[in-house]
Amino acid sequence: MKYIDSHSHSPYFNLSLEEYLLKNNIINDDVIFLWRNEPTVVVGNNQNTIEEINMPYVDEHKINVVRRLSGGGAVYQDLGNLNFTFLMTFDEKDNVNIKKFTLPVVEALHNMGVPAQLSGRNDITVEGKKISGNAQRLFRNKLLHHGTLLFDTDLDVMPNVLQVSLDKIQSKGIKSVRSRVANIKEYIRQQQSVEQFRGEILKELFKDKKIDEYILTDADIKNILFLVDTKYNTWEWNFGYSPAYTIKNSRRFSGGKIEALLDVKKGIIENCQIFGDFLSVQEVSEIEDAFQNVNYELNAVKNVLAKFNLKHYFGDISLDEIITVFFG
Repeated sequence: MKYIDSHSHSPYFNLSLEEYLLKNNIINDDVIFLWRNEPTVVVGNNQNTIEEINMPYVDEHKINVVRRLSGGGAVYQDLGNLNFTFLMTFDEKDNVNIKKFTLPVVEALHNMGVPAQLSGRNDITVEGKKISGNAQRLFRNKLLHHGTLLFDTDLDVMPNVLQVSLDKIQSKGIKSVRSRVANIKEYIRQQQSVEQFRGEILKELFKDKKIDEYILTDADIKNILFLVDTKYNTWEWNFGYSPAYTIKNSRRFSGGKIEALLDVKKGIIENCQIFGDFLSVQEVSEIEDAFQNVNYELNAVKNVLAKFNLKHYFGDISLDEIITVFFG
């Protein structure tokens, strides 16, 4: 078995590395890959990104958003979270079994004094609190299994990032199930840094075997960065790949009430309708028409609104207030 150490904290690079390893026969052996991301929301392959995240908060705090290859729900990660990836040869006679990969992690945690246990379909918990979520992706004869390990993640940020008013969004995307969470650091026998924890996990996973590290070549990195530029760091993959959805939201301000109804397909606004009792001296239909074929993301919406003298259309309601109607 080979070990890969990603020295990058970019989620776009790390998820590109996963796909690169999964879809190319670079290493003729099974692989363990440990990695960390700077503050990021990672959404599942079948999810509607905008339905899972608090976009104004994410934008204000410059939190990355990226879609992964595997299914499952959205997760928040920062440098206090350790991700693990197994890449194994898959035989069609085998069943896809999450326990095969989570049990060694649970055993490793037990050896550090953490009373972890498997829970539900794909979680690892401690005292009923989730410390790890797992997902898989099969490609030809290779299986990718990856999971999170909440070691010292900022749990105060997590609910702000993932908190969305789902009743205002109608979509066919797979919705996340929110769970109570905890950090492994609270339960570990000997206090340590996340880097020390990484070393302990690696040692436990390899047991008494020699850790045989594969160093990425210049050619590997070039191919990975190509995936970053053409897929994982693109709006089309992270937002445009989402299923069609409808957003209906309304807010009342001192200047009146605004209600917005948006039909969005592949992340692009196809139809916009605006209603309310705001005081306008020009037809709001001019603004509705301007939203045709505009990306449903904060800066694009702001740019459209900034082209108009909003006082003529919405009276004393400000640009920032209008934005909250579009994004909650």
